[in-house]
Parts: sequence; C-alpha cells; structure tokens
Amino acid sequence: MRNDHHESFQRMIDESLAGDISAEREQFLREHLDTCVPCQEYLSANNKVIAGLGGFAFEVNPTLNARVLASLKQHAPQVQAAQPGRRRWVLISVAAAVLTVCGSFVDLQFGDLIASAFDIQPMQVRQGLLAFWIVPSLCVLLLFPLLPLLSKAGTRQKKGLYETPSIF
Repeated sequence: MRNDHHESFQRMIDESLAGDISAEREQFLREHLDTCVPCQEYLSANNKVIAGLGGFAFEVNPTLNARVLASLKQHAPQVQAAQPGRRRWVLISVAAAVLTVCGSFVDLQFGDLIASAFDIQPMQVRQGLLAFWIVPSLCVLLLFPLLPLLSKAGTRQKKGLYETPSIF
C-alpha cells in the first residue's frame, strides 16, 4: 500500500513537471513533498535530468545551416504547388457525387438485366452495387470535403509542451 502511495505521487510529480496538474493537486503535492524524502529524491532526480537535457547542445557548421535554409526556401514553392487546391477538392467531390448517382441509376435501371445475364438474383446485384459502388462513392463524397480541414487540424502544434514549471 505504501509503494502505491509513492507511485501516485510520482505520477503527480511527472504531471507537474509537464505542466499538466491542477493548482489543487499541486498544493497537495507540495504538502506531501515537505514530509516525504523518497518523493523529494524522485523530484530532484527528475529536475537533474531535465536540467541535463536543457544544457544539451552541439555545434553545427554555419554553412550547413545556411545551405539547409536555402534548400528549404527553394523547395517551398514546389511543395505549396503540389498541395491540392480548393478547385481540385470541389472537382473530386463532384466526381464522387456523379459516381453515386450513376451507381444508383445502374442499380435501378439495369439490375434485373445484369442479374439475368449472370444468372443471379436481382437482390444480389443490388447488394453488390450498393456495397462496391454506391457506399464507397458516398464515403468519398463525404470524406473529401473534410480532408483539408482535417489536415490543417493535424498540423497545428501545441506550444510549450515540454516547458518546465518554475514552481520547483
């Protein structure tokens, strides 16, 4: 039971160092740290690791840095041009809508003819067209307008994720 107690406080210490702890829990942790030597040692060891990582540095050849920046500036327009524009997304969505309508039309008008040609039940043709044409077309129709929004949301980054709080 005592070991679980320290583990929960160690998780709170980790949360505190990551900046993901409420003020109430932080106060509770401070009170515990005043009396608990093992947790004080755990906090001290973590602070030393963080301080050691903060001082980590290496030398980079300045010409390499300049070449990398020049290369990025050179290739940035190509990357920007390769990204699909709004017009392309609209065209893909329209194509998906047309395919959905065509699949529905084929199902309604030619389902019986296709069934008799392949000697299968008309319901099997409808199910096949529904499963392999209409539903995928609807999915594309719904997904493509959302892709630009999803890709923008995925590229946003949180700032300050690894900042060390100044409370300790």
